[in-house]
Amino acid sequence: MSSIFLPYLQNIEPDAHFTFNLPLIASSSGKRYFAKVGSPGEKDQYAGEAESLRAIYKAAPGLAPRLLANGTTGDDTPSGAGNPFFLSEYLDIGSLTIQTAELLGERLAKELHTFKSPNGFGFAVPTYCGATRQDNGWFSTWEECFSTMIKNLLQKLPSERKYVELLNKGEEVRKKVVPWLLCPLVIDPVLLHGDLWSGNTGTDRKTGQPVIFDPSSYYGHGEADLAIARIFGGIPESFFAAYHKQMPKTEPVQQYSLHGDLYELYHYLNHTVLFGGGYSGSALQKMNKLLRACPQ
Repeated sequence: MSSIFLPYLQNIEPDAHFTFNLPLIASSSGKRYFAKVGSPGEKDQYAGEAESLRAIYKAAPGLAPRLLANGTTGDDTPSGAGNPFFLSEYLDIGSLTIQTAELLGERLAKELHTFKSPNGFGFAVPTYCGATRQDNGWFSTWEECFSTMIKNLLQKLPSERKYVELLNKGEEVRKKVVPWLLCPLVIDPVLLHGDLWSGNTGTDRKTGQPVIFDPSSYYGHGEADLAIARIFGGIPESFFAAYHKQMPKTEPVQQYSLHGDLYELYHYLNHTVLFGGGYSGSALQKMNKLLRACPQ
C-alpha cells in the first residue's frame, strides 16, 4: 500500500520519512495523513467523496479535511480496473461543543451555503449518503432535483407488501407535495454537505475550529442540510440559531417547518433503504403530515 501513496507524500514533503499504519501515515516532520484504499466496486464512492471535499475546500477552506490525492491504481492499465485510493490531511477530531457548533452554523451559512453552482441543482458525479448511491446529474430546478432524489430512494425499496403504502404515498408526495412546496421557492443552488448529522461533525482538537467530514455533496436548498441534524440530534441548538442569524429562513417563512419535514423525509426513506422497516413508520408519518397539509 505504501507504494500507492509514497509519490504523493514525497511531493508534499521531499525530505521526510513516512511510517505507514493505514489509515494513518506518520511523517518524520510530525505531520500525519489519512489514507485508505477501497475495492474496485467502491470506485464511484471514493470519487464522490473526493469531489465533495474538493468543492467544500473551494467554498470554505479548512472546514473539512483537505484532499491531497485520489485516483485508481489501475488508471494506467488498458482495462482501467483497479482499487480506488484516497489521501487527505489528518485531523484529530473531538465532539462539537456549544461554541464550535455556533461557529459551524456561521460558516455553513456564510460560506458553504453561499457557494453557488453555475450548472444548476445536483452534482457532477454520483455520491453516497451512507451506502446509498445518489446518481445526481444536473437539473434546472430544485423541484425536479429533489423529486428525482426521492424517486431514486423509492425505487431502491423492495416491492414487498409491507412497503406498498410507503411506495404509493411516496409517489403521491412527489406528484403533489414537492411541486406545492418547492416550485415557489426563489433560491440559488448552493453547496451542501449532504449528510450533516452529528457523527460527521466535530471540533479540530489542534485549532479548536469546527470540522465536517464524510460528505455526500450536491447543490440544492441550504435548509436541506439541516434536516438530518434535527432527526438524530447531537448537534447543539446553538448551531441552528447561529445559522439562521446569518441565513434568514426562506420565504414563505410560514412553510419553513413543512420544508423541514420534506427534507427529513428523504433521510427517513434513506434509512429505510439502508436498515429496513424500523424507519419506514417515521417516513410514513412524515408523508401523512405533508399530504394532510397539501391543498387537494
